[in-house]
Amino acid sequence: MKKGDKGGFKSFLAELPDYFVKLHERGPGVCYLEEKMKSCLGVIIGNRGVFPGYLSEGAREDIFSVFKKLDIKPVIIPMDETKFGAIENLEEAKKCAELFRKNKDKIEGILVTLPNFGDERAIADTIRMSELNVPVLVQAYPDELDKLSIGKRRDSFCGKLSVCSNLDQYGVSFSLTKLHTVSPTSDKFIADLKWFLGVCRVIKGLRGARIGSVGARTTPFKTVRFSEKLLEASGISVETVDLSEIIGKADNLKDSDDLVQSKLKAINSYVSTSDVPSSAIVKMAKFAIALDDWIKANDIKASSLRCWPELQEYSDFMPCSMMSMLSESLSPCACEVDVMGAIAMYALQLASGIPSGLFDWNNNYEDDPDKMILFHCSNYPKSMLEDPKMSYNDIDANVRGTVEKSYGTCVGKLRKSPMTYARIATNDLAGSIVAYVGEGELTDDPLDTFGGVGVAKIDRLQDLLKFICKNGFEHHVAISQSKVSDILYEAMETYLGWNVYYHSKC
Repeated sequence: MKKGDKGGFKSFLAELPDYFVKLHERGPGVCYLEEKMKSCLGVIIGNRGVFPGYLSEGAREDIFSVFKKLDIKPVIIPMDETKFGAIENLEEAKKCAELFRKNKDKIEGILVTLPNFGDERAIADTIRMSELNVPVLVQAYPDELDKLSIGKRRDSFCGKLSVCSNLDQYGVSFSLTKLHTVSPTSDKFIADLKWFLGVCRVIKGLRGARIGSVGARTTPFKTVRFSEKLLEASGISVETVDLSEIIGKADNLKDSDDLVQSKLKAINSYVSTSDVPSSAIVKMAKFAIALDDWIKANDIKASSLRCWPELQEYSDFMPCSMMSMLSESLSPCACEVDVMGAIAMYALQLASGIPSGLFDWNNNYEDDPDKMILFHCSNYPKSMLEDPKMSYNDIDANVRGTVEKSYGTCVGKLRKSPMTYARIATNDLAGSIVAYVGEGELTDDPLDTFGGVGVAKIDRLQDLLKFICKNGFEHHVAISQSKVSDILYEAMETYLGWNVYYHSKC
């Protein structure tokens, strides 16, 4: 397309399905769709001239159909910009790369689809010249036994090997479908694509994330020490604030302030507060407003808080329920200034789309080697609990001999559900970020105790616990009531370059 020529753009419009209603131009020949789709992927259709070109045209129709089902916005070269609307030489690679660069703020990942063998150089060149640092999924069409003649064969099986070899040589990280060849209109590929979108969310969310650290590390908890510099190397920044600054701003608020009254209403409607003195809830509301303001002002994606002992000693409350409210609203908040725990909570949330919590690996469950008790005071999001309510911290109250300074926990039993667990840490001596992930289940086994509790069942739990102990991991673990360990492992290991132990697969 020549500069100023809109013919290709109009042709592209004409071939889109009805759900692509409105497009905008971003310079000659460049377009992106109205911001109504959930995700945006760049699409490269591979082609090799000795193979039938109509296969590339059919691939475009297939991809559009699948993207419509999943509400994905495609960025793809217009049909009349290249031969068959595919990429098979350097000039076409340059055009596609330019399109991707102009949409770099939208594209979360790249799908490479091979309706035939494809030109591996052009595909690798496109990704390199696009300058995008996003996840890449490589999909190849399967051949059919009755279509192996010269005019019908695909050879995508072989072409995928060549594409992946070139991507590896170019230093491009990429993901694969579960099956080597799979039709994009199949349920198996749709599952692959949903998984890949999760990987894209985790990478997009973690790169550039700002994590809040509110207050100094609680003195005894050397277990939660970490390296800010190693996190920065992965694109994750840590923003700090002294606890006294939040307390000071909270103390400047009046009980009658509209913001305080509004926050009071939100707290009282969040969980049952019938057993908690109103004076304690007012103090929580003021602190919550001050913390919320700091989180918003600093664009914090997840936070960690010095939750004891000063807030109890001098402010007369536990901050757990307001932390629970933050996590429930998809702004994860970890206790005990566990910054790495907050990052794990955020990663789980990005992968699953639901709130996550931070727990202690806390007790054995009778003599079952594959079951254990999860515990915290607690600050779990209420959606993770059965019949949650606000109460007091039994341990703190027992030490003080009174409950008056210990109100504010969000207690209840964890709902029976699937479970993904994750822990991230910095290995400062090795100069690397390490993690472990895996899956299990939260059971409905009986428990007679206090706080936020639940029973977890994990296959080969004893092996996992040995791994945690031998490798210096902390006693905290982030948990989501979902099954997303495959997403986390791929995102952390393949694209962030972290050293990840995947318990469920080992």
